[in-house]
Amino acid sequence: MASSSSSKKIHADTTDKELTEQEEELEHFDDFTLASSWERFISKIEAVLRVWMSDGPKNLLEKGAVLLEDAGNLYKVKSEMKYAMKSYCMEFYFMTDPDGKLADWNFDLHDLQLCFGVKEFLVIAPQSASGVILDAPESSKLLSAIAIALSNCSSLVYINIWVCVLSRFFSKEVTVLWDSNFMVYRHLFPVHDPSRKAYIGIQSMGTVFTRRFEADRIGSQVPVKLMHLEGLYELFVSKFAYSTLDLSVHNFKVRCAMKLTFRTLPYDDDNMKDAKISKSGENLTGPMCNGTQWDDDCSWSEWYSAEDPVKGFELIAIWSEKMVESSMEMAELENASPHEAEKWLISLRLEGSSGNRVGFASELCLLVDALQVSFEAQFMEDFVSVENPGSDNLKSMVIPPPTVRDRVLKELFIEGVQFSDFADSRHKTSRAIKGAPLGSLFAQFCLHSLWFGNCNIRAIAVLWIEFVREVRWCWEESQLLSRMPANGSIDLSTCLINQKLQMLAICIERKCQLNEDYQDCIGSLDQIDFMSEEESVVGDDSFSLQTPSEDFFGKVDRKPEDLELLNEKKSSDLTRRGSAGIVDSMMLLKSHQSMHVPYTQEVPLMTEDMHEDRLKAVEAFGDSFDFSAQLERDILTSDMSAFKAANPDAVFEDFIRWHSPGDWEEDDDPEGSKSSSSSALDIKKSKDSWPPQGQLSKRMSEQGNLWRKLWNSAPALPASEQKPLLDPNREGEKVLHYLETLQPHELLEQMVCTAFKAAADTLCQTSYGELKQVETEMQQLYLTMASALRPLQVNCLSGDSEIVEDLRRLTIAFEQVEKLLALAASLHRKLIQAPRVSREIFNNYYNFYIQTTGKGLIEDIGEKEFNKKQEVKDHEREVLSNMFVPPTANQSWRKVLSMGNLLNGHEPILREIILSLRDRVSGNHYAARSGSVSQQEIETYRMYICGTSNDLRVALSVVSCD
Repeated sequence: MASSSSSKKIHADTTDKELTEQEEELEHFDDFTLASSWERFISKIEAVLRVWMSDGPKNLLEKGAVLLEDAGNLYKVKSEMKYAMKSYCMEFYFMTDPDGKLADWNFDLHDLQLCFGVKEFLVIAPQSASGVILDAPESSKLLSAIAIALSNCSSLVYINIWVCVLSRFFSKEVTVLWDSNFMVYRHLFPVHDPSRKAYIGIQSMGTVFTRRFEADRIGSQVPVKLMHLEGLYELFVSKFAYSTLDLSVHNFKVRCAMKLTFRTLPYDDDNMKDAKISKSGENLTGPMCNGTQWDDDCSWSEWYSAEDPVKGFELIAIWSEKMVESSMEMAELENASPHEAEKWLISLRLEGSSGNRVGFASELCLLVDALQVSFEAQFMEDFVSVENPGSDNLKSMVIPPPTVRDRVLKELFIEGVQFSDFADSRHKTSRAIKGAPLGSLFAQFCLHSLWFGNCNIRAIAVLWIEFVREVRWCWEESQLLSRMPANGSIDLSTCLINQKLQMLAICIERKCQLNEDYQDCIGSLDQIDFMSEEESVVGDDSFSLQTPSEDFFGKVDRKPEDLELLNEKKSSDLTRRGSAGIVDSMMLLKSHQSMHVPYTQEVPLMTEDMHEDRLKAVEAFGDSFDFSAQLERDILTSDMSAFKAANPDAVFEDFIRWHSPGDWEEDDDPEGSKSSSSSALDIKKSKDSWPPQGQLSKRMSEQGNLWRKLWNSAPALPASEQKPLLDPNREGEKVLHYLETLQPHELLEQMVCTAFKAAADTLCQTSYGELKQVETEMQQLYLTMASALRPLQVNCLSGDSEIVEDLRRLTIAFEQVEKLLALAASLHRKLIQAPRVSREIFNNYYNFYIQTTGKGLIEDIGEKEFNKKQEVKDHEREVLSNMFVPPTANQSWRKVLSMGNLLNGHEPILREIILSLRDRVSGNHYAARSGSVSQQEIETYRMYICGTSNDLRVALSVVSCD
């Protein structure tokens, strides 16, 4: 209590002035228990501790306790206070489930939990730049203050042994390593270096026993003896054995547990060259160790070389607790192979982000920027012209040199490259994106544009202009377009530029065919000119048609009508041309002959814009056939001419019955409905009934019908002799006119759609094993792309549209999937002989980020964020050990081996050992809360050792009777 109020009565008639004087005289009673600043400091600590202890873990969580990363269910609360002109921070680390024993090699343990084997603890340190205590008296005073405060709170203790107290402390000597058998090692970190991790502490065990803690670290020049397990064992024994004993000949039963961490060599160029193939010719480390880049066989390697997301692997070999009685047994343990360890664990080391990552996503983002700028000009030439009064930003854009441009064009128009469409049934939603198919000419142009210069609008304009010039040269020289199919129908699900290029490829092919037919015709005429007159006569005889005579048929009695029909049939057969066969059960109206199906010309190929123009013409004239669409007239006339040639005796009504059956109305047959069944004879009679009964529909029988006019004017010509419906010269020039006058924003819109589609299709071709998560992410990416790119397909984009921002967000989503797939591909290649390990590591990685972010990957992958360990089965150990390629002569100078437990010639990068000694306590040492405590076995000595040949950290806890 800091002050007390007066209990003296104040009379009612006392004036305010007198009351004030009396209060001043009686104010501030001195509490001599808080006379010094140190005692007041203890009081402040006690007040904070009482609050924490009364709240308990549940209330502390509600008040904002912080969960520590990578420390399981360990939480932290802190409080700041001042003492002797200094500020201190006291932190309380607690667990929500403090019951149970801590496992020695639990990877969720805090560093101090692992060092000292405690669950909950307090840490006090000054709030300074270094955060350390620089002298021993200050450290002792802090520990004493907290110990007294805890003792005063004993009535509120909710756990029997509640907390140990630690403080960051630095001295000039490493007292924890000091012993009469060893020198004092002074190779320490600088006093103000927090990485030294020096602590001293104390723990009240609720009895006459007290546990003291001390930890420190040697930063360099570790003594040779302490590099080996034998020396470390003797160091630990020296803490409780008599100093006069020879530790090497006396036995002490010490419990020992060990964990070794091995790390694969980084996948740098030197290691790739040195670690190729073993003497037996076996590839020890997978397909990436052949002196080339790790992703040379990946689908994206044609466009860029990705940074390997897998920096390496860490292999942890664990020996559980065993009893060791001499230093010789420790020496044997040091010579043991890691294959003898009870457990193997493997973890993934990820490559941290180093600036802008090269990949499709980064270039697609630049292409979206170019799309936004494309609205500033009407023609692509405006971005190239130096006289263009554009912004300074455009003038600063870099255009690659002509040699680069020529190389790209040569690769685009390389001869002999056939088009192979990308068809992957796993991702049918790829077809929903209106872009050019992967492998086509325009798709390759778009992918090359991503890497041409820095994908700015000026570089794209230069490449596009030269691209169109090269296309025109192919047209004029009748050279087939590479990467484009020259036959088949036009795929209307692709972008319009791809449709136009496909139309041009077909026009070039037909143009070449016409030239060949013309040359063949000229050659045949020249051959005929050289034929003799006798040869011509013989040729005429050989090709003369022989008509059946009366003698051939024999003498047959015929009616005059039959003879007339027979003569008509003979005449028709002689003049019929272009017949593809007879139409079943259909007879001509004016002659007793079967109707023949003609060969017709294929419907002219049309691109999307041509179809739209045709539909507009049809809509303008409604259902009437009196429309002026020339293409429709030409198609109908061609069919009529072919029908006439195949059926010389046909009339207009016959053509309607074949071409448009809906416009021929059959006459009702009331007699035919009387019987539901008919004999074969009746069917034959019905078939032989002639002429067919019926009439034209109303619209076909109208006066001045266009179809009848066309029929009357159509000549009888088979399809082979007709003028082609598709004029390749005219359609080819239309395509070139479209490409040369295409507006910049229209070009960039189609380029964005095609580039996204082609990039995703390229990634899909990567082999990554049986990973369903990657399949799901790719499917979701296609759906997202289809939704985000749909506005570009309906020409509703403007320069300041929000759609551009949606496209930028799409590039972020694309980058996340691209990183995910790169990791899957890298794991698959490095662990191709251990597919289960590869699959489990990736699953852990994927689930970690799903739980962390709630939606998948985050933007940056840090090495410390993911440290999930995967247990290795016995039959997989040999495969994983092969990743640790034996060091070569070129690598042997890098590091001098000074530790044991080698794995294929590699020493562990980290060795952790826990040495402990336990004693059974008897007697009345405990202030008994339970009768069984007096016979409890406690850990009297515990030493945690962590280090390598270059540094050594030791943490010691000792139980003593005060």
